[in-house]
Amino acid sequence: MPIAEIRKTAEQKMSRTVETLKGDYQKVRTGRAHTGLLDHVMVDYYGSFLPISQCANVTLGDARTINVQPWEKKMVQVIEKAIRDSDLGLNPATSGEVIRVPMPPLTEERRRDLIKVVRHEAEDARIAIRNVRRDANDHLKKLLKGHEISEDDERRALEDLQKLTDRWIGEVDRVLQAKEADLLAI
Repeated sequence: MPIAEIRKTAEQKMSRTVETLKGDYQKVRTGRAHTGLLDHVMVDYYGSFLPISQCANVTLGDARTINVQPWEKKMVQVIEKAIRDSDLGLNPATSGEVIRVPMPPLTEERRRDLIKVVRHEAEDARIAIRNVRRDANDHLKKLLKGHEISEDDERRALEDLQKLTDRWIGEVDRVLQAKEADLLAI
């Protein structure tokens, strides 16, 4: 495996790590409503579990309310129960065929707890990026040991990997700062 392939693979894995972190952060609730909040809530739809978005229209009623309108009338109770039983701590209310999910305002204590959670997730992402760097470094050392690359090539590739790692860890830090600012905004 040439050096360019090792670098490309490492960069792709680091990029996926940051994208995963962003996806995880979307699940962390701020005081504002957004439809992505219900993406991971699964509903029992005739024996198979589907995301709510695949059996209902999910829209924003206003800045603090999500409206869920099931495509079938008998799914109203099932979807309401799924939202209530999820780990999001939401309390949906049904009015006719529309389920309204109000977003409760965050208390200062809950904001601090959520900040701890997002910092922990950011640290996990940093660790994952460093693990990718370690694996790439191991590949380079094997190439050097097998006399497939020179010591100078290995040294340059290791420096390049370190710069790549620093760049992606900086991106994790930027994503973390944005989420912290979002959580602290009232």
